[in-house]
Amino acid sequence: MADWTAVAPTGEFAPGQWKSVDIDGAQIAVFNLDGEYYAIEDVCTHDGGQLTGGSIEGAEIVCPRHGARFCIRTGAALTAPAYEAIATFPVRVENGVVQVKDDRWD
Repeated sequence: MADWTAVAPTGEFAPGQWKSVDIDGAQIAVFNLDGEYYAIEDVCTHDGGQLTGGSIEGAEIVCPRHGARFCIRTGAALTAPAYEAIATFPVRVENGVVQVKDDRWD
């Protein structure tokens, strides 16, 4: 069973910001969307490149290379050239610290 990994204290990233964490070789980006936290794998399903560094527009992240859009809340691919969703992960806040876990193999 996967363990929870600390990302950062809630005060360290304001709404509209994100933090990245490596869990066993998987890059996971955790976003603060208006005080709610969401986590996605930081990999574009179109070309395998990193998504962070792209713009965040509402609840969407735009791939910096080819412009594919993904929903940060659900991982859904919203526009071409990406057609496959990205992985999402559970997030919680414990004692003021945002935590995430990669539960894909639990």
